[in-house]
Amino acid sequence: MCGRLNVTDDEFVRGLCISLGINLHRTPIIPNRFVRAASEVQIIREVEGQRVMQKAVWWLLLEPTTTGFKPSKYTSFNTRYDKLNVPRSAGYHPFRTSRCIIPARGFGETEFEQQGKKKIPKHYHDLVAVDGAIAFGGLCKEYVNKETGEVTIGCSVITLPPHPKFADIHTKASPLMLPQDTIVDRWLDSDNQNVDSFSHLLSPSIRNDLDVIQIDKPSQHHSNSKPFRIAKD
Repeated sequence: MCGRLNVTDDEFVRGLCISLGINLHRTPIIPNRFVRAASEVQIIREVEGQRVMQKAVWWLLLEPTTTGFKPSKYTSFNTRYDKLNVPRSAGYHPFRTSRCIIPARGFGETEFEQQGKKKIPKHYHDLVAVDGAIAFGGLCKEYVNKETGEVTIGCSVITLPPHPKFADIHTKASPLMLPQDTIVDRWLDSDNQNVDSFSHLLSPSIRNDLDVIQIDKPSQHHSNSKPFRIAKD
């Protein structure tokens, strides 16, 4: 997964948030078709037994500055599935104590190719859930400003092995898309450290039908091919 999300304020994303216990009158959705890595995104998590939707930096590892926190030099907008149970990895403790859900309508993938010593973009695709929203499985971590007490949250999306249906789109990884059933209650339960119960989620799976379109650039979002559909698993 290459670091962009499509968050809409429509019936589908609203429905997902409401089903997860979020009061959208109190915390409205902030729509953004092009959420970049290291920018602000909204996450849903459990705090003191209550579901809340909060702003977070889409970068799990943050470092202090004179004015707060900024993304670390270590790339961490994604957390690989095979690092979740490695004790010294950045995602080990958050996987056990601070899992979250990132609600979105879709996501973008960029395929790179090697040219000499450089990797350059080969093509870009945007993928949008058909008549639904996607519950991305993520991790989060709190950072407290020692002087002001202000809390900044960093987060990441868990990535899985590449999915065969994405072979022509992105060959490096696929995002964890959670099933929207009772598993989300266990996922958001901050007291639940039985991560073995999530093992079945760490294989690539497409939970929604996805409309796919190839685009020129994420910032411009001009279609340059005929859209097609990928069926859910």
